[in-house]
Amino acid sequence: MTHPPKSSTAPPGSGLPTMPAVPPQPGPGQPPVPVPPSPATAPAPPRRTAFAEGVDRLRAAATTEPGRLRIIGAVLALLVVAFGAVTAWQTTNRATAADDVLHSSQPLSFDAADIYRSLADANTMATSGYLAGLQETRATRERYESDVRTAAAKLVTAAANSDPGSPSAATITKLNELLPRYKGLVESARANNRQGFPVGGAYLRAANDTMQKQMLPAAEDLYQKENHRLRADYADATPYPWAAIALGVLALAALAWAQRRNYRRTNRVLNHGLVAATASTTVVLLWLVIGHSVARAGLNGSYAHGVRSLNVLHDARIASLKARSDENLTLVSRGAETKTLKDGTVMDAYDWAYDQEIDALGRRLADADHLADDTAGRKPVQVANQSMKVWKSRHKLARQANDSGDYQKARDRVIGTTAKDASTGECFDNVDTSLASALTHETDEFKKAAGNGRDAMTGLPVGSAALAALGAAGAVLGIGRRLSEYR
Repeated sequence: MTHPPKSSTAPPGSGLPTMPAVPPQPGPGQPPVPVPPSPATAPAPPRRTAFAEGVDRLRAAATTEPGRLRIIGAVLALLVVAFGAVTAWQTTNRATAADDVLHSSQPLSFDAADIYRSLADANTMATSGYLAGLQETRATRERYESDVRTAAAKLVTAAANSDPGSPSAATITKLNELLPRYKGLVESARANNRQGFPVGGAYLRAANDTMQKQMLPAAEDLYQKENHRLRADYADATPYPWAAIALGVLALAALAWAQRRNYRRTNRVLNHGLVAATASTTVVLLWLVIGHSVARAGLNGSYAHGVRSLNVLHDARIASLKARSDENLTLVSRGAETKTLKDGTVMDAYDWAYDQEIDALGRRLADADHLADDTAGRKPVQVANQSMKVWKSRHKLARQANDSGDYQKARDRVIGTTAKDASTGECFDNVDTSLASALTHETDEFKKAAGNGRDAMTGLPVGSAALAALGAAGAVLGIGRRLSEYR
């Protein structure tokens, strides 16, 4: 017998839908009841950055031996590569500066000095030719023309190697403008002198003023600028690469620590990869220190016994040229230019200038003799010094003749009338020839020393980079061999 259900609740599984519960509603005048947020709408936690996650992973890896080994391998490889890169960078800069010393700045400095010397010698030959008048020799004229051509050619070279708009370029432009003007004044003086017109002397004095007050100061300024560039190249080429040396020492210390750690944990004396990395790093460090020390010694020697000697010899040669020009102008001006000394004495301006330059020549020759480091460099300086002493004694006789009014005798003692005459011109030629010989010798000494210094760094940038790459690979392989034991 079947009994009907006593409950009014729908039986399970019935098809009637279950209605959701209605939240309690506030009464009139009451505030709304807050509804708790659904879990589906709760804010998500902030997302962590890749760096933070990487730090956590690294911290977790450092708690295991394989993780520590990976970190050690990465640090060792990084140190060795950094050492090789910094070594290549610093040695490349120094090798480039050493090459500039040998092939750029020193030759340009020499050319600037040659511009000065050529201009001063042209002025000397112009006054010598004026004094000789119709007896001017072909050699004197050709030497004057050669000096002018040399100065013009060297100015072209200097202009090609100077930066547009630089002070050196402005100086070169000024000299290029003054050279034709000076040559025109000399030609006017020569033409009037050959016709017997006294105005020729005024033209020659104007040419000399242009040379002494404008051209030679400009040439000296160019010479000083090129010397400054030369010193800057030396300053870039000679300092020790301390950053590379410090990194090399640090890399070796890290490799030694890693090998000691490996020995203490495994009782294995050698790890082939780490030994190879240590050997490569040691070779690069020794090559760097020894190679740069040899290069530094060569470059310093080229400056001490080459550049300094060349500068003093250039100064001596210029002083002799100025002395000769002033000696000639003393006879050309015939007292037209005077100078009052501090004690009230009135002297011929060119005669006084000669005394200053001949004294400067004596000092420069003494300095050059002191700087010469061998007999071959010292001998021509000593010959020039002896010729200067004879020059001074002959000039004294020429001055006495001129002061006594014997102009012809004074002129003959200065320029001579035959090849056998004991003139001051002969002494000047001997001084100039001896100084030219000394300059040639010291230039060869400079090139040899600077070349040796530059060659000591040959291959160091490329070699250090290659060996550092091998060292880094050895460190990675050495650590990898230990890691394989955990697999």
